[in-house]
Amino acid sequence: MNVSIQPDSTNISTITDIHQLVDALRNLLVESGNLPSERLLAERLSVKRHQLRRALEILRTEGQLEPAQPRRGEPGAARGEALIRSTNPIEVIELRLALEPALARLAALRATPLDIVRIQRAATTAAGAERGAADLSFHKAVAMATGNTLAADFYALLRRVGSDARLHVKRREPECPNRVMQRDREHRAIADAIAARDPDGADSAMRQHLISVQSQILGRMAPSMSA
Repeated sequence: MNVSIQPDSTNISTITDIHQLVDALRNLLVESGNLPSERLLAERLSVKRHQLRRALEILRTEGQLEPAQPRRGEPGAARGEALIRSTNPIEVIELRLALEPALARLAALRATPLDIVRIQRAATTAAGAERGAADLSFHKAVAMATGNTLAADFYALLRRVGSDARLHVKRREPECPNRVMQRDREHRAIADAIAARDPDGADSAMRQHLISVQSQILGRMAPSMSA
């Protein structure tokens, strides 16, 4: 299906920031049900491809778009597959500990009011939500709020690798509601620090949260490591 992009419906002349671009894309989805190629969108909306990709990633985080499918032979996709085969959950959480506190710090300094709303909304797992997806939505919202497209893209690759690697660490029992409540409390502490424009607090809260995640992972790995 060909999607026609009309200037009046997307308010091209008024697209001055990422959130207006997201709104323009959201309107196109409502009107047409799908979106044309990135190249066509970027040309018609007169925006740069990296801006468009960030807006599309926001829509994917919100669940309004399906995850992007890597093109066949795409170098980044091949690299991601190689990383998945060669890494392990300990390496993933070590890199998250090195990266995510810095992302939270940047988010506290740079997040827009709308970014903060999204982070605060994602900090609490909605009733009936898939817990892994809810966790990913929160952390991606923080990464997107840094305003650094490269950091957000790198984080997306890291979580893609991490999500796959965690499949090798089976829980001995289902994740209990108390753990989800604890995770939400930790997420809200991060969100509160970002909303308060407290970079030190955001860094510290994210670090403490990831140390808790690391402890959970090591606890699940302990039986296999001692076998």
